[in-house]
This record gives sequence, structure tokens and C-alpha cells, in this order.
Amino acid sequence: MTEETPGFDEKPDVPSGATPEDAEPAAAPQEGAAPAGDASAQIAGLTAQLDQVRKALEERTADLQRLQAEFQNYRRRVERDRITVKEIAIANLLTELLPVLDDIGRAREHGELVGGFKSVAESLETVAAKMGLQQFGKEGEPFDPTIHEALMHSYAPDVTETTCVAILQPGYRIGERTIRPARVAVAEPQPGAQTVKAEESDENTAAADDKESGGPDEG
Repeated sequence: MTEETPGFDEKPDVPSGATPEDAEPAAAPQEGAAPAGDASAQIAGLTAQLDQVRKALEERTADLQRLQAEFQNYRRRVERDRITVKEIAIANLLTELLPVLDDIGRAREHGELVGGFKSVAESLETVAAKMGLQQFGKEGEPFDPTIHEALMHSYAPDVTETTCVAILQPGYRIGERTIRPARVAVAEPQPGAQTVKAEESDENTAAADDKESGGPDEG
């Protein structure tokens, strides 16, 4: 009898023509592998989380856009208020200078604007003009109660509407804002003058028609 060598296991019989790998038993399935149903559940959960993140991002984006719009509105209000305050400050300053400008105008009318006083006066007028001050009011322009203040009133046969016939004090404005109306003397058409002129016009028209037709018929 042949004795078995201790420490060696018997190998399984391998069919003729088979490789040693064929003799190895099939690998057992790995532990922990997720079934197909569990994978679908995980994908659905990730999709739901992604939707939540996307919704949160959209809400934060909308909040950011709203804050940006509010900030832009705030900047516009601040800029508008700054310009308004500047215009009011300039208007208040120039209003205080109007009596000085009136004195300069009267001195110029009387020929007293000479020498160093003339240079100072012209420099002051130049600075006021650079700050936006504009003078208005001329003789012969129609009376406008929004920019004129009538201090004297009379009638005149040579006017067809209420007219400024004298500028007692010029008016001043800054841009479209009037800081002092022009103080003027006004004249209105002479009462009845329009009727007389209308009658004279009718008579002249009738005379011209008679002349063109060869005069009135002789009886």
C-alpha cells in the first residue's frame, strides 16, 4: 500500500483539455451589492435633492435681484435729493444777491458804472450767470401773469393786447424755476378802440368794393 503524504490535499479531477481555472469554483456574489430597486430609489432621492437645491437657488437669485433693484432706486433717490438740495442752496444764495444786481443795473442806467466798480460788478454778474441765473423781461412783450408782476396799469391806443410797456425790475430764473417775476408797467387796449378800428376796417372794405365795381349806381 502507498502511504499518503501528509500536508497535501487532494486536487479535484480536471477533465481532459480543461484549464486549471475551470476547476475553480464559481465566485460567490459580493456582499453589500445593491439590488436594482435600491439604485432606482437612490436616483429618485438625488433628483429630489437636486430639485430642492435648484428651487433654493432660484429663490436666492430673486432675492438678490430685488435687493439690487432697491439699491438702484435708493441711489437714484439720493442723487435726486442731492441735486435738489444743491439747486435750493444756489437759489437761496442768488436770491440774496438780487438787490445787489438791481443796484448794479441802476448804476449802469445812470452811467455810474465806471472804474473799479464796473470791473467788480461785471465779475459778479459773470459768476451769477455761471451759476445758472438768467435775467428776463423786455418792453413790448405780452404780459404773462406767470412770469410778470404788474405794478402799474394804463390804457394805450396802439396796443392790441395787455403789453409790458416798462420794466421796473427785471425778473430772474434758474433753469425753469422763476425766483423773482419781472415787475412791470402794463398797458391795455383803449376801451372802444377795437370797435372803432373794426368799423374803420369795414368802411375801408366797403369803399374798396365800390371802387372795384365802378361806384354806386346813378339814378
